[in-house]
Amino acid sequence: MKNLYTITILTITLLFVSCDKDIVERNELYPQLNPINHDELAGTWMPILLTAPDEFSIDAPIASNSPAFTREINEIKSYQANLTSDQKRIINYWSVGGVLRWNEIMQTLVARHNRPPYQNEDGTYPTPSPTNPFANPQFPFSNPPFAARAYAYVSAAQYDAMVATWHYKKLYNRVAPFTIDAGINVMVPKSPLPSYPSEDGALAGVTVEILKLLFPTEIAFIQEKADEQKLYRILCGANVRSDIDAGVVLGRKIAAKYITRASSDGAGAAIGNQTLWSQLEANAIANGETPWISLDIPARPPMLPLFGNVKSFLMTPADVVANRPLPPPSTNSQEFLDELNEVKNYSENATREHMQIVTFWADGVGTYTPPGHWNHIAGESFVNERYSEVRWARNMALLNLAMMDAAISCWEAKYFYFNPRPTQMNPSIKTLTGVPNFPAYVSGHSTFSGAAATVLSHFIPSKAQEYQAMASEASMSRLYGAIHYRSDCEAGLVLGENVGNFAVTRATIDGAE
Repeated sequence: MKNLYTITILTITLLFVSCDKDIVERNELYPQLNPINHDELAGTWMPILLTAPDEFSIDAPIASNSPAFTREINEIKSYQANLTSDQKRIINYWSVGGVLRWNEIMQTLVARHNRPPYQNEDGTYPTPSPTNPFANPQFPFSNPPFAARAYAYVSAAQYDAMVATWHYKKLYNRVAPFTIDAGINVMVPKSPLPSYPSEDGALAGVTVEILKLLFPTEIAFIQEKADEQKLYRILCGANVRSDIDAGVVLGRKIAAKYITRASSDGAGAAIGNQTLWSQLEANAIANGETPWISLDIPARPPMLPLFGNVKSFLMTPADVVANRPLPPPSTNSQEFLDELNEVKNYSENATREHMQIVTFWADGVGTYTPPGHWNHIAGESFVNERYSEVRWARNMALLNLAMMDAAISCWEAKYFYFNPRPTQMNPSIKTLTGVPNFPAYVSGHSTFSGAAATVLSHFIPSKAQEYQAMASEASMSRLYGAIHYRSDCEAGLVLGENVGNFAVTRATIDGAE
């Protein structure tokens, strides 16, 4: 039975993914960001892609006793003398934390684009193209592997931007404007940290550039949110404009390094081709097994069969192979038949509780996907921990790097074994949710959930039992829904835990603990 925590998340999730307006309606659920620990030494933490926190330089700030700085102080006062209702809304929205808000915006974008292309008149399927993103179908199709990679790139880049920001704050040590002019009305909790460069400016600068790459048809929406974030820090009296501008410059430089990496990480080739798809089928037959086939009508090409080759941030290709699960039960074995009959039994005897669990964890078309679901769970937890912005970024980065690796490792196993779905082996089985268009073994939900629960349990040990219970429930939801065998779910959880431990290992040496 789901506990109150889970039911609350379900309610909020259904509100969140329904439309853009719900992002605004959720504001009152969060307090303003007011960290217990400001992590003053975070500029020494180990970044992910940067070689060092000062790999990219920024200019020294203008003097706080200069006429130019006085003009920036006066800009704050000019805004505050006559704040509009929309400007007050912007303050309320962004003051809960930039990492949290951008993560929610990411969830919105993923859900909006999580729609598989519809077939052409000749029965073939078009492929979204990043070189022509507005064509039909629009780029991207933000399926679970795409989403996991997207969350990871944004979160990792944000973390590196925050480490660099904290480094330069200490280096330049420019005090916040409200310490110089008592006439400024500070509308957020006052930070004892230097204000140059602005963490919100850096977050806006780095996030916009990467989201433009990932969601090129959404540039106007993305830029609008970034402009709000930058303005918010001036409106609330926390930063002068040059603080913001320096942060944006720093963020953009860091984003460029991540964009260069993304261009050569193998994701662009993950779709494969007909020759590959036919070879995978032939390999399964040669091994005496029944190969997976698409159950879509007309048959749809398998989803991203080469995603297992995508370059990880935390694992080597050898690590991925070494952690590949042992083979599933042979499709010719009694063990397989027993698991197939178990699926049919759940299909024919669905309880109300099982149906609720299937619905809660479905995360299918039009949603923020399983990685997004765990991002949402993490956000709800982190708010209560009152992290600093840099720790928010670090923890979200490790969570999402683990789920990207979960996608890589899971998809590598899926297409290595090419195992059929239960409904393919027994068409009388009726599922409680849609049948994904890729092989069964191992379960993606289970792998994502095992990885996420492992990482979150490290961050918040007091909730470890709760996270593990949620991961188990997410895993079993796929058996209850009749789209996975028990071995898919159990092996997926183990794989996820193993993958998550790569992130946990890094967490113990990055300087934040």
